[in-house]
Amino acid sequence: MPDTILEINGLDSFYGDFQALYGVSMRIEKGEVIAVIGANGAGKTTLMRSVTGLLQNKPEMIHYGGKPIGNLRADQIAAVGIAMVPEGRQLFPSLSVEENLVIGGQIKRTGPWSLSSVYELFPVLKERRNQASTSLSGGQQQMVAIGRALMANPDLLLFDEISLGLAPIIIKTIYDALPGIIGSGMSAVVVEQDIVKAVAVSDRVYCLQEGRVSLEGRSGDVSRDAISKAYFGIG
Repeated sequence: MPDTILEINGLDSFYGDFQALYGVSMRIEKGEVIAVIGANGAGKTTLMRSVTGLLQNKPEMIHYGGKPIGNLRADQIAAVGIAMVPEGRQLFPSLSVEENLVIGGQIKRTGPWSLSSVYELFPVLKERRNQASTSLSGGQQQMVAIGRALMANPDLLLFDEISLGLAPIIIKTIYDALPGIIGSGMSAVVVEQDIVKAVAVSDRVYCLQEGRVSLEGRSGDVSRDAISKAYFGIG
């Protein structure tokens, strides 16, 4: 039987009085890639913020490694082995490429990822390691954001809108790197608006629609028609 690394049980998430997620449940197994798709405002980023401790929830709503973590702070979530590549990259503009990467390793978790392995994955970052991170192109900044998350040596890596605003050739480069990132047994959640890309790289897919799970299934089994209906709330 597969081992469940992350389990979300009836997750309700709020911004003040506004409810963004309604009873969301999903699971992620060790070594599995999950795609989370949905239109703008569907609740994808809220889901990621809830898992990573940026939004507080009831402890039992999120379990990681069998333990409740729904009320932990973001630094505590990172320490147990969850890292996120955030939407918009959110690099430190005053720091160099290498300094941004080093920050990701401050948790001191052991694992395969280090400066040398990140530079092997993205050689252009080694060439530009002393440049200000925000002087890079959008695609290169995304590589820095991915590298920073990997430096934490997480067991679960969350990609929030990995291809947003990037040119197609850069998106291909990022997605081509995913097998090398995840191949060591890491689990991953890929949040995407690009349905084709998300389904192609994932083992299973969840669709969110207005804060609720509207579709769940194995990526190879769900039809385009079913995804379209779940995505747009048709039928």
